[in-house]
Amino acid sequence: MDLFASSDLLTIPSRKRKSTDASSKKGSSSSATKSSKAKKATNVSVFEGEVLHDEEDVRARDGYPEPIPKRNKHGELMFKNCPDKDFKPNLTPKEVLQAGSFGGTYFRPIHSSVTGLDYNKQWEELPQDWVKGLNLRKQVYSSFYDLQVNENGAKCGGDLDMWESSGWIKKQDPYGWFQWYCRFYLGRRTSDDERQIKRWKNCTGPKGRWKNNLIGKIYRGGAKYNTKSISPVIRQVLLHWAYRLTERDYEARKKILQSK
Repeated sequence: MDLFASSDLLTIPSRKRKSTDASSKKGSSSSATKSSKAKKATNVSVFEGEVLHDEEDVRARDGYPEPIPKRNKHGELMFKNCPDKDFKPNLTPKEVLQAGSFGGTYFRPIHSSVTGLDYNKQWEELPQDWVKGLNLRKQVYSSFYDLQVNENGAKCGGDLDMWESSGWIKKQDPYGWFQWYCRFYLGRRTSDDERQIKRWKNCTGPKGRWKNNLIGKIYRGGAKYNTKSISPVIRQVLLHWAYRLTERDYEARKKILQSK
């Protein structure tokens, strides 16, 4: 703004001088535009690292210390150096994305009120093997929620504004829980892990609200654990939290319900 104000105050005593000053004004305007763009660019975070295909290459690029988790005999993921032994999701980030999730919008361009930055192309941080075969524009970074993208054909979850106002978003992971999970899965460990794992447990842990809600609906409906017509919305919620209901988990909870 100062550059434009300075140009507007130039005096023009002659046609020749006018031509010169017009050029000067144009240069000032151009400089201001460049300065404005440069300032704006400092508020934009675009992934600028090397885009890599494999998990191990990404881990090396980002310096993550812990190994990729292995599954136990029940198909649950077991993480090393994990602050809570009950954190056992049964879906990898790749499986969540490939199944059809977040209406295709998770890694869309966003503005974060937590960091004050605009984010774009953050999906390029991921191992590209995770999104292989997907229509990226429709299934990964779409700005428009499409429930047909979702595995269960249902829309669920709040928007970023709601997550931020609820205090659920921290600066290190401005996109939220699933971004945290992608990085935790790849081996990152931070001081926010315990909080994020607690959120997962509240949703789908042993006493998880939404997992047990789904099991209750299935039990009362006399259906099988994998009957998709029983609460597709809750099934989609659980998918976003890296969990798919298993027969083992259903039967364990069913015994408790039968005893009541």
